[in-house]
Amino acid sequence: MRPNFDVRVYPKIPLVAVSVALMDGDGRILLVRRRFEPGSGLWSIPGGLVELGETVRKAALRELEEETGLKADINGIIDVVDTIIREGGLVKYHYVIIVFEAGNPSGELRCCSEECTDVGWFRFDEALSMELTKTARRVLEKLIERYGS
Repeated sequence: MRPNFDVRVYPKIPLVAVSVALMDGDGRILLVRRRFEPGSGLWSIPGGLVELGETVRKAALRELEEETGLKADINGIIDVVDTIIREGGLVKYHYVIIVFEAGNPSGELRCCSEECTDVGWFRFDEALSMELTKTARRVLEKLIERYGS
């Protein structure tokens, strides 16, 4: 289902979003290439908006599965990131993103959503050389501080 851009572009209030930094047993992180703005064409961490009445943890797991076909275990929160993009003096996008760390992936990896164009597992050093969203780069740097490259 295509995202409702009416509420995402030039929002009246900040939007709550979640993302999941999922790592496999080989020290790789899961990334998706974004189809839509903000960050169209860039690699990012799977995620999306929290739905009304949904907990942030459930939203994170739902978004992960909707985009990649994978399930996982949430280990905790890595960071909370503000993404604010302005255009012509107006706020075009404003997301407050709760970034979860997860492990123990299960399921069949595939790009399940029209919101992404590709999906894959990448070593941290490999991921840092890719065209990433600012949030994905920030999270990778935090993970490298925590676990090393």
